[in-house]
Amino acid sequence: MKLPLSLQKLVNQTHQQQQTLVLVTGVFDLLHQEHRHFLQKAKAAGDALIVGLESDQRVRQLKGPGRPINTAKVRQQNLAALEIADAVFVLPAAFNKAEQHQQLIQQLKPQVLAVSAHTPNLAQKRQILARFGGRVVVVHQHNPQISTTKLINSAAT
Repeated sequence: MKLPLSLQKLVNQTHQQQQTLVLVTGVFDLLHQEHRHFLQKAKAAGDALIVGLESDQRVRQLKGPGRPINTAKVRQQNLAALEIADAVFVLPAAFNKAEQHQQLIQQLKPQVLAVSAHTPNLAQKRQILARFGGRVVVVHQHNPQISTTKLINSAAT
């Protein structure tokens, strides 16, 4: 996977300064308070926070037709505007296999993969992170009352 130069510089600088690099991945389509809380907790888990956004194609695979509401570019701009993450980048369209996840972790070598309590495939993610000296940390408990899907459904009614 080819990382943006600015992201590679941030990763290298964080490792050189022996700081804790935190990685978060997700869709972040319609930003809401739970996203903000999750990102703030993820940021508090280390020194630098990078966010990998699922591509538009991948979001359609995960969430179905009509999603994402916002393009990857808009989602990236919205996350950057929160000024919580140190870098936000878009993951490859083909990012659904363990080998692809492993390649990303090998390139970034984050000490922490911050997740919420409802994140799927935790055991697999823990194995991949451990292979490269990192760990998975649940930083946020899932609030089932607030989600992008619920926001979309309530707007449609």
